[in-house]
Amino acid sequence: MLLGIGSRIKHEEYGSGVVTNVTSKHYWVTFIDSGLETLDLNEDFEVIEAVEDEVDTISFYEVERTLREMLKQYSDISEIVPIADKYKGGTLILSPADSSLAPKEIPIDTFFHKIVMVRDRIRVMEQKINSSSNLDDQEKIDLQQYITRIYGSLTTFNVLFKNSSQNFKGEGKSK
Repeated sequence: MLLGIGSRIKHEEYGSGVVTNVTSKHYWVTFIDSGLETLDLNEDFEVIEAVEDEVDTISFYEVERTLREMLKQYSDISEIVPIADKYKGGTLILSPADSSLAPKEIPIDTFFHKIVMVRDRIRVMEQKINSSSNLDDQEKIDLQQYITRIYGSLTTFNVLFKNSSQNFKGEGKSK
């Protein structure tokens, strides 16, 4: 009999534990005393309480991955966004038209970090708008269009991103 997630077992070496994932060859069991261990399906242990293996069960990894995605989506926690290698350690120089004024130098890494923070805050604002119960659907659509235009205005900075999947995306060319 194949044990399902949630089954309780007792192992001679590891003690009492709960099955937290099942693969075609292994049980992943979290033991009280020794933490997570991987056991062969045919390994010898005592079944304290069996839970039938269900087709629609999900693994601990899938739960963890989903939780990570939700936390990233609904919190102010920023993902790690790498700057393009060619700009690492570089300097952004702002030269005024008036030659009597000194240029301003800003580390590109600092500037890039600020751009990413702006993007993350726009995303949070977008999520708050979409989940708001105080706005009707038309108001949400109108505000979403403004946000899309903001993203479009920021596409100039896409050159700084190492991974194009993290770029700003606007409305694109219309018609």
